[in-house]
Amino acid sequence: MTLWNGVLPFYPQPRHPAGVPVPLLVVIIVFLALAASFLFILPGVRGRARWFWLVRILLSLFIGAEIVAVNFSGEWAVGRVSANTTYKAFSAARVSVDIGLQVGLSGINITLKGTPVHQLNETIDYNERFDWRLGENYEEAYEAGLEKGLPDPVLYLAEKFSPPSPCGLHQQYRLAGHYASATLWVAFCFWLLSNVLLSLPAPHYGGFTLLAAGAFLIFTILSFVSASATCPLRLGPATLTTSYGVAFWITLATGLLCFVLGGAVLGLHRARPGGLRAFLDLSGEDQRGEAEGPPPRAYSNPLFVPDDHQAGDPSHPDALLHVRL
Repeated sequence: MTLWNGVLPFYPQPRHPAGVPVPLLVVIIVFLALAASFLFILPGVRGRARWFWLVRILLSLFIGAEIVAVNFSGEWAVGRVSANTTYKAFSAARVSVDIGLQVGLSGINITLKGTPVHQLNETIDYNERFDWRLGENYEEAYEAGLEKGLPDPVLYLAEKFSPPSPCGLHQQYRLAGHYASATLWVAFCFWLLSNVLLSLPAPHYGGFTLLAAGAFLIFTILSFVSASATCPLRLGPATLTTSYGVAFWITLATGLLCFVLGGAVLGLHRARPGGLRAFLDLSGEDQRGEAEGPPPRAYSNPLFVPDDHQAGDPSHPDALLHVRL
C-alpha cells in the first residue's frame, strides 16, 4: 500500500491528456494523401472538366473518409463536468477536477484533469480507455485499473459501464456499437461500388448505391440511438450527463448528403441525362468533338468530294466540279 513514497496505491507512469486515436489518425492521413495527390494532377485536366472533377473527387473522398474515421472515433457520446470529489482510495481528501467521458463504438475513454493540475503533491492528468470490441475483455481491463490504483472518479465511471453493473450500460452500448460498426462497413462497401458505377455509361446505378450508402448510415445512427444512458453518473455533488458528439452528427450529415447526391443523380438521369454525363465526365467523345470542331460533312456520292475551302459551303457553284477518280 505504501510502495510509492507513502502514497496510496497509484501507478507512477506518466499521465497524458486525451489525444487522437492512432487508427483515426492513420485514416485521416491516408485520405488527405489521396486528396493531395489528386490536387497535384488536377492542373493537367483541361477546361471545365477540371472543376467537375474537383467537386466530384473531394465529395467522394469526404464521404469515404467519414465512414471509415467514425468507426475509430470515441466521440459518439460525450460528457464533461467539473466536480469536487474524492481522489484516492481509503482517503477522505477531495480535489477539484474536470472529468470527461467519451463513448465510442468500441469502448469508452475517461479523462481526469485537476484544476489546478498539481494537487496533493501529485499531477492529476489521466486518460484511460476501456474497450469492449471483439477480442477485448472489458472486465479484465477494469480489473487491471483496480490493480494500478486508478483514481476514484475513473474507476467509478468505468464500473458503471462494466458487465456486472445494474445500470446495464455495457450491454446496451456494446451491442449498439457492434451493429453500428457493421452497418458503417456496409455503407463503405456501397460507397466504393458507387464510385465504380458512376464512372460507367449507366450512372443511375451509382445513384442507387449512393442512396443505399445513405440508408446504412442512417441505420448506424438508429443503432446508436437505441442505447441510452439511463443510469445517473454522480461525481460528488455534480452529475455527469452525456450528449451526442461530433461523430454522431457528422455521420447523420453524411447520410443526408448521400441521399441528396443519390437523388440528384437519379433526377438528372431522368430529366437531363446529357447534363449528367457531362458533369460526370462520361461524354469524353462529345467534349473532344467540341474541341476539334464539327465532323466532316457526309456526301451521298463518294466520287464528289469538294475542296477544303468549299467543304463548309455545299451551295458553292464549283463544289460539284471537283471529281476524284
